Amino acid sequence: MQLQGVIKEIKETEQKGNFVFRMLILSTAEQYSQDIAIQFNKDATEMLNLYKVGESITVSINIRGKGYEDRNTGEMKYFNTIQGWKIERN
Repeated sequence: MQLQGVIKEIKETEQKGNFVFRMLILSTAEQYSQDIAIQFNKDATEMLNLYKVGESITVSINIRGKGYEDRNTGEMKYFNTIQGWKIERN
């Protein structure tokens, strides 16, 4: 799947335990523009060094989902992650 838009922001690389990631905020070019946070993991974080705020790009993504049981309530909760793996300039 791909998303097209303009880079609004590139966050600094973060590390939580062994997990390394970096967020790119993409403003879509649709009629009702959306700001979408796309997560890049491990070595893919370095590809963001090649891009700047304001550039028009296409990002190839995977959508990931995960469920977990809330320790306090026992209720199942879910979250999604938009994971980027390739960027091309438009």
